[in-house]
Amino acid sequence: MFDFIKGLGTTAKYLFKKPVTVSYPEVKRPVRERFRGRHELKRFESGLERCIGCSLCAAACPADAIYVQPAENDPLHPVGVGERYAEKYEINMIRCIFCGYCEDACPTNAIVLEHDYELSFYDRKSAVYTKEMLLVAPDKGHGEPSPLLLNLNRPPNPPAQIDL
Repeated sequence: MFDFIKGLGTTAKYLFKKPVTVSYPEVKRPVRERFRGRHELKRFESGLERCIGCSLCAAACPADAIYVQPAENDPLHPVGVGERYAEKYEINMIRCIFCGYCEDACPTNAIVLEHDYELSFYDRKSAVYTKEMLLVAPDKGHGEPSPLLLNLNRPPNPPAQIDL
């Protein structure tokens, strides 16, 4: 009988407190700053793609979830800034473990794991995110420039003098 009264006391204690539940579709909980969610392919401020098709993200992925097919960039109508660009870029979200290694390996900060956590699909085919699904609009999502890109326009260092 004591356990029954103790259980009713616990219920009565929380009866008048503010509930901690959130009305999910209408109200979204904020995520932590270091949260890794849906991938995005960023662009430069000029609208050109950041991805240069180097496939370093695919090499760094421990789950083998990323496929990159590079192509030569047309100098008259460039898609990206480099000699190559990613003609085909796919991420299999069933395989992805959201480790962030792809983000760390990218020399141009093209792939970024954003804070979007609403990922749902009903079949395996829709779990493969293509380049068109990942690429942000040309007018937004530029991201921070990589230190590597900031050093590309500097003059080369003079050769070192060797004393014999």
